[in-house]
Order: sequence, then C-alpha cells, then structure tokens
Amino acid sequence: MPLVAGVDSSTQSCKVVVRDAETGALVRQGRAPHPDGTEVDPEAWWDALRAAIDAAGGLTDVAAVSVAGQQHGMVCLDDAGRVVRPALLWNDTRSADAAADLIAEAGGGEAGRRSWAEATGSVPVASFTATKLRWLARHEPDRAARVAAVCLPHDWLTWRLAGAPGLDALRTDRGDASGTGYWSPRTGAYRFDLLEQAFGRRLRVPTVLGPADAAGTLDRSVLAGPGGSPAASTGTATGGGATPAPAGGTVLLGPGTGDNAAAALGVGAGPGDVVVSIGTSGTVFAVSDAPAADPGGAVAGFADATGRFLPLVCTLNAARVLDAAAAMLGVGLDELSDLALAAPPGADGLVLVPYLEGERTPVRPLSTGALHGLTLHTATPAHLARAAVEGMLCALADGLDALTAQGARADRIVLVGGGARAAAVRRIAPQVFGRPVLVPPPGEYVADGAARQAAWVALGGATPPAWPVTGTQEYAAEPVPAVRRRYAAARDLTVDRSDATP
Repeated sequence: MPLVAGVDSSTQSCKVVVRDAETGALVRQGRAPHPDGTEVDPEAWWDALRAAIDAAGGLTDVAAVSVAGQQHGMVCLDDAGRVVRPALLWNDTRSADAAADLIAEAGGGEAGRRSWAEATGSVPVASFTATKLRWLARHEPDRAARVAAVCLPHDWLTWRLAGAPGLDALRTDRGDASGTGYWSPRTGAYRFDLLEQAFGRRLRVPTVLGPADAAGTLDRSVLAGPGGSPAASTGTATGGGATPAPAGGTVLLGPGTGDNAAAALGVGAGPGDVVVSIGTSGTVFAVSDAPAADPGGAVAGFADATGRFLPLVCTLNAARVLDAAAAMLGVGLDELSDLALAAPPGADGLVLVPYLEGERTPVRPLSTGALHGLTLHTATPAHLARAAVEGMLCALADGLDALTAQGARADRIVLVGGGARAAAVRRIAPQVFGRPVLVPPPGEYVADGAARQAAWVALGGATPPAWPVTGTQEYAAEPVPAVRRRYAAARDLTVDRSDATP
C-alpha cells in the first residue's frame, strides 16, 4: 500500500509524519520550530513546513498529504495572493473588545450570545477569526483596504503546497471553518452576513470540502531544493513495509483540518469519547452526532473532520502552567511532577487559579493567575507543584462539566498532549475528573490525524482507514471532590490586569 504524510502546523512547531496508508505504521518523521509570538508572518510557517518535510525524508514517495493547523488564525491576502500583515493567532487577545461589540450588535447579553450560538454554534471570543477581522478593520484601515481574501493557517499552507494557484483555489474543511465565526456547522454554509458585519464588506473565503475530498495536487516545484530537484531524503526511518508511490507521481492534497479535529482522528475518537488535550492551550472536546449551540459561550459548537461534530471547550493556559511553576521553583518538569506527587490531594488547601495569560474559558482576557490558601504550612515547593497541577486540571474539568451539560457523552476520557506525559498529571487527573482516564503512548496525534485523513483521500471509502492505537494505559484513583470545591471558591477571586495597576 502507498505511503501518506500528515502535517501538524501548531503554534510552536511544524511536525510531519509519513505513515503506511492502510495500517498507519510510522515510517519516518521530521519537525522544525516556529517563532514565538501571538502574531507571525505566515512565511515562517512555510519555511518550517519545508524544513520539516525535508527532515522527514521528503514527499517523493507519498500518495497524499494533509495539513492540520492551529485554529482561528487570521491570514489576510490581497488580490495577488500576497500576505497583507502578520497573521493574528488564536492566542492573541487584542480583539476581546471586538468580540464584545459583535455580541452587543446582536442584541447584547444573553440575547446576543444566543443569536451567535444559533447562527454559528459558538459565541464570539477573542480567539475567533471574525473578531480579529473586526479589530483589523477598526485599527488598521489601510491594511484592511488591501484585503481581498481571508483564510486560516492550514488553508494557506495547503494552498501553498498546491503552488498558490489563485484565490479561487483556496480550500478548507468543516472542522477549521467552524472556528471562524462566520460558518455554520448546523447548515454547512458560510454566513456572509456575519462576515460582512465583522469586517465591513464581503471577502473571498476558502471553499469548504467534504471530509475525504481532495483539495488539489502537490506542486512539486514548491518543495524543490537549491538544485531544482525535490529535497533529498534525510529523515529518520522508524518502520517500513509499505510500498511507496512511484517517484514523480501525482500527490493528492487532503482538505486538512484544525488541530483538535485532527487529534480526534489521530486517537481514533468516536461518539462517547471525550479527549482532553494538554498542550500550549488546553482543550476538552467530544465527538458527537449532533451540533451544539451553547448560549453561555463555554462550549464552541465546532464540526469534526469526519462529518460529525466536535463540541469543544478551550483554555488558554495548560502545559505552560506547569512550565511556569517549574520556573518559579527552579526545577525541571520531571522534578515538578515528583514534588506534586509528594504533596497530599488538595495541597492542604493551597489553590492555584491558572489564568496566567488571561483566559478564554471563562471569558477573562485581562485576568491574572492567583494563589489562595498560602500559609506557613503550604509554603513549600511540593504544595505549589501540587496546586499547579490541580489548578490546570480543574480548569479542564470545568470544561468537561460544560460539555456534559450540553448533552455530550463522556463514556471514556482520553488524555493526550505534551502535558499528559507528566506522571503527576496522569495520576492526579482521575482524582480531579472523578473518573478513570486513558492515556495513549506519547505521539504526534494531530499529525497522525492529518495523515489518516490523507489515507482516506488516497484510498477512498465511506470512513477513514482503521488505524489501531496500541499501548494505551488506564489510570484510576478515588475522586477527591474537595479539590474542585476549593478551586471553584477561588476561581472568581482572580484579578483583572486593569485593576492591578497602582
């Protein structure tokens, strides 16, 4: 069977995996870093994608490739397809006021939130593309006047792989389109009226493809090395057995998707599964057969990459809460985990509210983190480490509650992401979530999901190929409800940055 490639163009880096299309066996992989910041020149993503492809041994022998990318990022193009300004990323909160204005224009309060939830499945927050377009129109009118089209990070990279063949060739999928704020998962159509409301005029947007539709074909010249030939194979081989596609043959481009929808594909999530992903951001999402519309705004009613739906709760602060705690204590992440497990459940009343960079859920873009219950007894490294892990998990547990309140089933909880590799997170999570968790082996599940989508495009069929996930471990522990009770009491005492200035 042929090989396929999957790309994860995340906030921090670009990862590429090459897998057997039928079995999912990993053949080789590569990665390259992205620059820091909440706005980035998309050319940096392109450079990283080319470097990661080269590190993964190139694409000369694959039959299809799909790109998964960070959601919501605003990539604006002019009539010639040139990038107008650095892309605003999902974690850029400068458009918080724009989100509030859009809700107010829809009636304000509960009426405004309900109007947006019914129209797009989600209530606007600073992360969504629509709010960033409103910010651009108001704060950078000269740049806004040059914009002819808007797309998302994965859309733009797929378009570049196709050779950037004109704005009409921009393509996206249901999963990523559902995070823009101007596409409806319920109807499967753009809401151009909402796009015009946000930006002031209509823009070109990518065509939304079905889950296994091809977005075009790879233009091999865009990956050519200095000598004009495709980049040489320099990746690390980790397996084999697949029959490569003939060199120089047509390489199909999958529709791609957002990172969370790809992660769901990568771990094989289905209805009844809740995935908790602990990366730069924290996400809690469920695969559902019905669309969600939460007027409270906690649950975003996204679509998934298979034709179903993906109600999702996102927090801005996840694994970096652990990074911050480790930096405060002057230890590494492994030692932080050991310290956390040395303290008792509940950290003897020490509670960390982890809103270190503002927060998306709940909507508190100007909030700060806070530490409550500090006494002489709890002023120890172990107590602080435990409070950091529990605070991060409590924020995600609030998301789980919001999902189930919207009717999502939680038959299984699957814990993934870089933060899930910490022993303390694995062992404390069942105490906070109140149920066992399944932890697959460490892997690049977003890139794997993109590769599985590419295999679906290459092989055809009504469903994606079944790729087994082996080596999953189950962690169970007695629930400790007091942890979440104390967290809930402290959560609403956080400080707004505007109130913290002397």
